[in-house]
Amino acid sequence: MSASGGTKAIIAALSANLAIAVAKFVAAAFTGSSSMLAEGIHSVADSGNQVLLLVGGKRAARASTKEHPFGYGRERYFYAFVVAVVLFTIGAAFSIYEGVHKLSDPHPVEAPAWAFGVLIFAIIAEGFSFRTAIRESNTVRGKQSWVSFIRRSKSPELPVIVLEDLGALLGLVFALFGVAMAVITGDGRWDGVGTLMIGVLLAVIAIVLAVEMKSLLVGEGAAPEMESRIRAALESAPEVARVIHMRTLHLGPEELLVAAKIAVEHNETAAEVAHGIDEAERRIRDAVPIARVIYLEPDLDRLRSGNASTSA
Repeated sequence: MSASGGTKAIIAALSANLAIAVAKFVAAAFTGSSSMLAEGIHSVADSGNQVLLLVGGKRAARASTKEHPFGYGRERYFYAFVVAVVLFTIGAAFSIYEGVHKLSDPHPVEAPAWAFGVLIFAIIAEGFSFRTAIRESNTVRGKQSWVSFIRRSKSPELPVIVLEDLGALLGLVFALFGVAMAVITGDGRWDGVGTLMIGVLLAVIAIVLAVEMKSLLVGEGAAPEMESRIRAALESAPEVARVIHMRTLHLGPEELLVAAKIAVEHNETAAEVAHGIDEAERRIRDAVPIARVIYLEPDLDRLRSGNASTSA
């Protein structure tokens, strides 16, 4: 995924959320609606999350050092994990607390026109942000389903923004439902129900993000089709008899480590082996440009040698 696509989606979401947050807090002050207050906190949390993603992208671009010889690419995963924590602790926990409080101490929604006006404005603004995230994601998603894209993407920004924007839109619908039912029935508890629905939604999204970002932080290998291309590139080098075993690891979204033990012929000279390794590395980088760090260990093809000895 291009970093520019993720940055564009982040900035679109940040711009929308800042404007929406102000509008929601104004509406909450006029209406006394807990759903509007929860949505205001939700937008503030989302805005902070988008700032975190921008900071993570900036810090991940730093050059490698002696202390971090493989660079800082995984900082993008760390900050995306922090986003999940913030979304759960600030967004979900506050919304659930406010919903329970409103159910135990209900009061009617005042000046509902403010709530409806702000919610409609927010849905339109979030819709534009969501459309940007979808468009940028589609450029890299290919034929993957959305579930597969969220689970397999090595670049955290777009999946995070897509889920956040989806959660924001659904949260607005829940808030609209809660306020509308409170106004129609005159029962303020419906406002609390809408707030609880927002809290549960945010908790689910936060858990999904935390699980996926934890997997990236621990370390994920290349996708199967990418590993196949790397193996094919290695075995296409004339000096490589076969790949004995291979390991891959994402050092960041756009940086892959490849380590492999390759079988070479027993009668090759050291110069021929060195030339073969250089050629194999070149072929890997041609096949998979993000393979930046490559370690190849030559070894004798003991399997073939053993078969030859048995036949003799």
